[in-house]
Order: sequence, then C-alpha cells, then structure tokens
Amino acid sequence: MISDQSILFTLLGVVFGLLVWGKIRYDLVAFGALILAVIIGVVPQEKAFAGFGHHATVIIALVLIVSRGLSNSGAIELIARHVISGGRTLAMHIGVMSGVAAVLSAVMNNVAALALLMPIDMQAAKKAKRSVALSLMPLSFASILGGMITLIGTPPNIIIASFREQALGEPFGMFDFTPVGAVTAFAGVIFIVFIGWRLIPRAAGDESRKDQPMPHQDYVAEVRVAEDSRLIDRRVSDLDQETDEADVAIVGLVRNGKRLPGRARREFVRKGDLLVIEADAEHIDAFVGSFDLEYVGSEKYKGHADEGLALVEAVVPENARIEGRSALDLRLLYRHGITLLGVSRKGKTFRERVRKLDVRAGDVLLLLGPLEQLDDIVKWLGCLPLKERDLQVVQRHKAWITVASFVLAIAAATSGIIHLPEALALVCMVMIGFNIVPLKEIYTSIEWPVIVLLGSMIPIGSALEASGGTALIAQQIIEFAAGYGPLVVLALLMIVTMTLSDVLNNTATTVIAAPIAIDIASRLSVNPDPFLMAVAIAASCAFLTPIGHKNNTLVMGPGGYRFGDYWRMGLPLEIIVIAVSLPMILVVWPF
Repeated sequence: MISDQSILFTLLGVVFGLLVWGKIRYDLVAFGALILAVIIGVVPQEKAFAGFGHHATVIIALVLIVSRGLSNSGAIELIARHVISGGRTLAMHIGVMSGVAAVLSAVMNNVAALALLMPIDMQAAKKAKRSVALSLMPLSFASILGGMITLIGTPPNIIIASFREQALGEPFGMFDFTPVGAVTAFAGVIFIVFIGWRLIPRAAGDESRKDQPMPHQDYVAEVRVAEDSRLIDRRVSDLDQETDEADVAIVGLVRNGKRLPGRARREFVRKGDLLVIEADAEHIDAFVGSFDLEYVGSEKYKGHADEGLALVEAVVPENARIEGRSALDLRLLYRHGITLLGVSRKGKTFRERVRKLDVRAGDVLLLLGPLEQLDDIVKWLGCLPLKERDLQVVQRHKAWITVASFVLAIAAATSGIIHLPEALALVCMVMIGFNIVPLKEIYTSIEWPVIVLLGSMIPIGSALEASGGTALIAQQIIEFAAGYGPLVVLALLMIVTMTLSDVLNNTATTVIAAPIAIDIASRLSVNPDPFLMAVAIAASCAFLTPIGHKNNTLVMGPGGYRFGDYWRMGLPLEIIVIAVSLPMILVVWPF
C-alpha cells in the first residue's frame, strides 16, 4: 500500500512541475492539489481550509489593504516627490530608486512598493530617452531585498513567524528580522547600484518596444491656484523646469474669468488664477498635489470629501447628449456636481474655456466627481467610458491619518500590547472608516491568487510534516553534510531553499522549507532560530528567473526582459546574499 508520505511527495512534485511549466495559474494548481489531497485522504477533511484562516494568510491580506491606503492618501507620493528627480545620472537614479524601494518595502508589501514606484521609474526613463530595462530590474531586486527587513515586508517573513509560534510558542517580532535583513539588503543594494545594473544585457528592453500600450490621452484642463500654493508670485515662464519634471505644460492663464492673451507667460501667478494645463489624467492629479492647487468646482465636493473623488475618461460618440453643447450649457457642475476637468481633441489645443467649449464627437472628456455618481453621469451624457484605469483622486489631506494609524499600530504590535493581525485590522478599519480605502477597493486591493496559493499550500505542508516527509528531507540534508557541522547544514539549507524559490512562488517554498528547518534544528539539538531565519532570507531572494517572485514577473513585460536575462545580475546577487546573511545570522541568532 502506498504511504501518505509517498502520495504527498508525488503530489508536490506534480504541483512544482506545473508551477514551473507556467501554463496553468498557480492559484488553480495549488487549490486543485488541495482538493485532490482531501479526496485521496492525505489531508484531513476538517483541516482542508485551515490555511485560509491561518495568521500568515490573514496578515498578508491586511498588509495589501494597508498598502492601498498608504497609496490612496498620498503618503507614498509625498516621499517619492522629495527624493526622486528625472535629472539625475542613470547610476544615481538607480541608487535613489533602489534605496527608496528598499525602505518602502520594509514598511509595506514589497509588491505594492514596486507597483507604486514603477510608473515613476518609467517616467524618468522616458524623459532621459533611455531603455527602462536598465532600471526596472534593479528596482524589482531592491524591493525584494527591502522586504526582508521587517515582518510585514514580504510573505516569507510572516509565514516563518507563524511557524516559529507553532514550534516554540512565540512568533518572531516586527523587527526581529531587521539586523540580518537590513545588512543583507544594504549589501545587495550596493551591488545593484555600482555593478548589478551593468550586467543587464544591452538587448533587454527590445521586446517592450515592439508592443507599446496605447499612450494616455493628453487633456487641456484648468486648475485653480489655492491661497497656500507655492506658485503664487512666481512668473509663469519661470515654472518651466518644474512643469517639465511633472510632465505638464502650462498653455494659458485665466484671471477674473478671462483667458489672458499671449503675454500670459510674463504674468506672475496670483491666488485664484486658473492655470490652463496640458497633461494626461495621472499627471494632472499629481501636479495638483505637488503645487497645492485645487480643482475647479472643488467647493462643490466639500460634502463628498469622505466619499472619495475619482477621475473618469469617456469618449463622445455621435448623437451623444453633450455633443455640440458645453458643460456650462448642461450645468454639469451646478446641477449634477460633476466637473468637466479636461478635454482631449486629437492633440489639438483650443482657446475657449473648458467649461464653455462646445464638445464634438470624438472628443475624450476627463470628468471629476464623487465616485458613486460618475458612472451614472457618463451614461446620462451619452458617452462611452474608456477602459477602466485606477484614476481615483489622491486624498492628500488624509495622509496624516494613514501614517499616524499605521505607526501607532506597528508600535502597539511591537511592544506586545496587541497582536499584529489585530493591529493591522484596526488600521484597515480606520482607512475604511475615513474612506481612504473605499468599500469597492477593499477586495480589489488583495492579491487573491496569492491568498489562494498560501491557503491551499499550508494544509498540504502541514500534512507533509505530519507524515514525516519534512523529517525525511531534513535527514537527507544532514546526511549529505555529515561531519561538517551545523554551519554547513545551514548553508546547504539556504542554497536548497533559494533554488526552490527561483522556480516556485516564494510563499510555497517557505511553507515547505519552514518545517524542514525546524526538524533539522531538532535533529542537531541546536537553536531553530538561525535555520528559520535562513529560510526567510533564502525564500525571499529569488533573483534567477521571472517566476520566482511576483516583482520579477511584474517588470518582465514593461522592461522587455527575456527569461534568461535575470540570472546575469541575479546569480552574483544570490551569492552575495548568502555570503553576507550567513555570518550575520550566526552573530544575531547563534546555535
């Protein structure tokens, strides 16, 4: 009769093979394996879905919601605005971006940190007229390294902390990973900045240019100079460098209801002036936030401040209600509370005020208003919304709420006043209560495939441990390194874990490797902490392929990378990680 152990090893082998093959989504593979394991009987039915209620799974979901809140409130934008400039050399740009990515990844999910910084990096590459491939891979690797610094930076750390709680009765704390993770991340970032990016093949990026996405629409829009704007008393012509950095062009000035003639560039900006600008939707909102401006009609939204404002792009077909009429004719703002913020007309500029412009068929409108009303207004106007993009207006006035609640929660969890899952849940409740994360974004903020993968693999990993499978692997590693002592065993565990992580999702690797680490420590009669920390570091550092870590997958398309491009910088980086982290683990977590 075939043993449960043999069945589980076979099942995991099939799962690993399918994950490497990559033709079937990894969450479907993992969930299918779980159901099959339950049907066969190697995973008890009562424990089939225990992984979905596991602390690690819950924490990862909560971290992703908190990350969305940090983004929506402008907290991340504020950091990026002060440290990133498009005028730096490539090496300096990579250094700054890598440093920011590593720091952000320490306090939020590293996938979310990369997603926030990618558009900034691509914008800088466009301005410098260089291939984005030279900076996107370094950005991805740096965000992965930064995730090792704290408990919440990367899923492997969360999973390892949970396994330690099961084995020793107490999990790793928020900053228990910091001494080893910070030193390793620092060494890795230094390599990336001075050497690593130079190893990227010069042909990388060619693929991305073959299939460029449709460019965003450039709108002619009007924004008002608020009383505390830093543009007041500055000449329009003196703003060129700052507007170029923001990818915005000032094409006119409206004062006292009248658009000034060609002399506008010589005028000094006053409170209440309307700047006529040309830019795409995302840069318009960033420009408003950067220079303390306000949207025309913003006074109408005071009552909706806590309900969330959004931007919607819609094309005007023939016979639409708004065709041949202006926003003023339809009293769009005063009757419906919606601002026609900008109009794109096939790249043409126009001298009419935006709200007085007669709209034509083929125009693309940029509408601003309360999130819950925009869809109805677009239909009422007879327009067709463009493919949905995340154009929610950043709620910058709520940044202090987000940061304060997050810092207090982390401090409470670190000091032991409250457990981390409950602390993060409270932060989420604050963000939802203040509508920093709207209700409709709660579930879209969560990477459900990752949750399904983790929830499915945890019961299988537990079954493998219960069947003696992890003990068998541990015994094989120990026997292979027999006579060399625990240091060699520790190094071998890191190499095996890192290799697995390069071809599997890092969460799946951690779930399998963590009980092996505990079993090895038990057999050697040594402290399990260094072995658990080694798995956390090794599972996080998947740099050889685009499939080992979601960040590497995320940059593959935009960077135009091929499968074989990653190992050139990734292999020496993995060697550096082992060389630096191994002695640090022994110093901080001795046997």
